[in-house]
Amino acid sequence: MNEEADPYCLAPGESAELLAGHPWRRFVVLGDSVAEGLCEPVEGYSELQWADRIAHELKQSRPELEYLNLGASGLRTREILSTQLERALVFGPDLALVVGGGNDAFPATYDPERVDRELTLMITALQDSGADVMTLGMFDVSYSPAVVEWLRPGLRQRMRTLSDRTAVLAEKLATIHVHLTDHPLSTDPSLYSSDGRHGNARSDAIATAETIRILARHLSRGC
Repeated sequence: MNEEADPYCLAPGESAELLAGHPWRRFVVLGDSVAEGLCEPVEGYSELQWADRIAHELKQSRPELEYLNLGASGLRTREILSTQLERALVFGPDLALVVGGGNDAFPATYDPERVDRELTLMITALQDSGADVMTLGMFDVSYSPAVVEWLRPGLRQRMRTLSDRTAVLAEKLATIHVHLTDHPLSTDPSLYSSDGRHGNARSDAIATAETIRILARHLSRGC
């Protein structure tokens, strides 16, 4: 299978139709490796990473769009907050993507209350500056074949907690929420990289399709 034939990916011309006339001119991304982009290549799929792909699709309808990706691998939410938020605000975005919590939830020391507080601080600061904010419920990496069996139950529970709490936060704060945790392929081991922490190029292609469709629904509501 390749990306054009993949029923879970964007069809040719779909993104241009969905995003035609979108209003965004300055797109910033804050986060960890999911934001930075560390997916392994898959034959037949674009090697452009998820956030970069979103920017690429947005630019097809508005070539003057400015894009800044601050994502850096390994960061926890407190580090994203302390090192990226100020730079993001200086950029003056009207669209922002905030991705965080995965590195917090990986170990058993995960503190969901703290992660919620730190995500809230980033989201509300960006909204107060005039940006529409996107949030993410991640694919469940506990299904990666590279995750050792004894780690799966605890990791799966923590990833579910992170996803559920982020969804609640998104509802409360009225973000544009991309919920991938319950995607039909989230439990498919072939969607994940060999490092046991990330998806691969197919997962990025699927995540891009879901993101573009959710942005289009946001636009259709006149938001």
